[in-house]
Amino acid sequence: METAVGDVACFDAELLQLSEMSPIALKTYPDFAQKLFEQWLSLPDANKLVTSLLNDAKAGNPLNVPGNSSSPSSTTSSSLPSMFPAGSAPPLSPRSTSGSPRITKQRLGPSNLGSPLKVVSEPVKEVIPQFYFKNGRPPPHELKEKFIVRISQFFVGHPDGLQMHEFKLLTREICKLPGFFSTSLFRKIDVNGTGLVTRGAFVDYWVNGNMLTMDIATQIYTILKKPDLKYLTQDDFKPVLRELLATHPGLEFLQSTPEFQERYAETVIYRIYYYINRSGNGHLTLRELKRGNLIDAMQHADEEEDINKVLRYFSYEHFYVIYCKFWELDTDHDFLIDKENLIRYGNHALTYRIVDRIFSQVPRKFTSKVEGKMGYEDFVYFILAEEDKPSEPSLEYWFRCIDLDGNGVITRNEMQFFYEEQLHRMECMAQEPVLFEDILCQIIDMIKPENESYVTLRDLKGSKLSGSVFNILFNLNKFMAFETRDPFLIRQERENPTLTEWDRFAHREYIRLSMEEDVEDASNGSAEVWDESLEAPF
Repeated sequence: METAVGDVACFDAELLQLSEMSPIALKTYPDFAQKLFEQWLSLPDANKLVTSLLNDAKAGNPLNVPGNSSSPSSTTSSSLPSMFPAGSAPPLSPRSTSGSPRITKQRLGPSNLGSPLKVVSEPVKEVIPQFYFKNGRPPPHELKEKFIVRISQFFVGHPDGLQMHEFKLLTREICKLPGFFSTSLFRKIDVNGTGLVTRGAFVDYWVNGNMLTMDIATQIYTILKKPDLKYLTQDDFKPVLRELLATHPGLEFLQSTPEFQERYAETVIYRIYYYINRSGNGHLTLRELKRGNLIDAMQHADEEEDINKVLRYFSYEHFYVIYCKFWELDTDHDFLIDKENLIRYGNHALTYRIVDRIFSQVPRKFTSKVEGKMGYEDFVYFILAEEDKPSEPSLEYWFRCIDLDGNGVITRNEMQFFYEEQLHRMECMAQEPVLFEDILCQIIDMIKPENESYVTLRDLKGSKLSGSVFNILFNLNKFMAFETRDPFLIRQERENPTLTEWDRFAHREYIRLSMEEDVEDASNGSAEVWDESLEAPF
């Protein structure tokens, strides 16, 4: 017993089973450890155990001490009595049998391990499944086989492949694309220009090329895009529109006037880029394509026989209005208009100051190569901005015009600069002028900007009355119409809330232009009687 007490420095402190006390701390203070050991020896169970061990040692029997036995069953033997009363000890932290130093520690001889760290089992490597595929996610095997069977049905009786005019049904039924994409898809697969697409070539492109698992926007983007570019150009849409013009029943009447077919296609493309290419650089990205509504409009155009019901981008009546408005201003018909031409727009509705800003090319650089002249594409952007002011592209267009110093905010002085001409025009027309101070209060109430000392583009986009603010500053006719609150226009808006300001404007102008043409035809003796029942129910 005295030998055991004297050898306390060699005693394994872990045997005390003190969950709060670190074994290292016990060995650091041997006096404290000795007192604990003596207290432990005073326990009846401990005294009996030590006596039994001493007797076994004298008799030469193996010592049956938990943690010292090499027997696998020794770990399940009863533990030494604890200093804490039953149920009062805090729980021990959980230990795994594979990595516990208490289980793996060898006390009877020198360790065969070079480092105690080696006993810790290696962490299991978790295999992360591939989530990025450069050429698209491969289709599952079952889906792939299913589509190959369906594809094979379309090539029955065509061992040499399908010709271009036979390809439209495959485009719609298998690819689920608008029918007027068949020519573009056909040429994308028939890279050698053989005039035939075989079953194998189609399977390689659509199934093995992982087009099958792409969303429709990515499919259209991949079909139209040039291989060496990462965006769509305006020219990429021309083959699609040529096929639309050649096959759509609502555009069949244009086949005798190819020059207007070309103008229609150009106008559709300009409208697409105005609303969707928000960066304004002429490079339509996949992200912009997905965020826009072009795909829905294309599918609508493919399903709807009356092209004028496809109000987004493809309506022929909308094209007719844009083209005729441009032709009215282009007095010398050189397909260019200058400041004096544009000032006549809308019965001289715009101020000279805003027209100057437009021709300074602040809101948008002209594509026209003639200095001081606006081309047809530039006019399309202008008329969409002017007649669809609540739309985000229009707000950005006019914000750049009013922001004279280009610092990203519209100040009181900048608004006053443009309103001064409006005020002068009201005085010339013998109308009661509205002072700028009153107008400024009205604008602040309409926009509710975060900071009342200036207006940001974010403020404008957050208000439904932003378009009217610009009308107040530089369009006198629309300003007066806003002040009078025409009940007829208000009723129209409530009856057709899905229609945009552009939709309503284009409808009114098309009726006006049609009636003027009928009157002109009547003067030439070739008019048909105007039938109000033919008017669309707007």
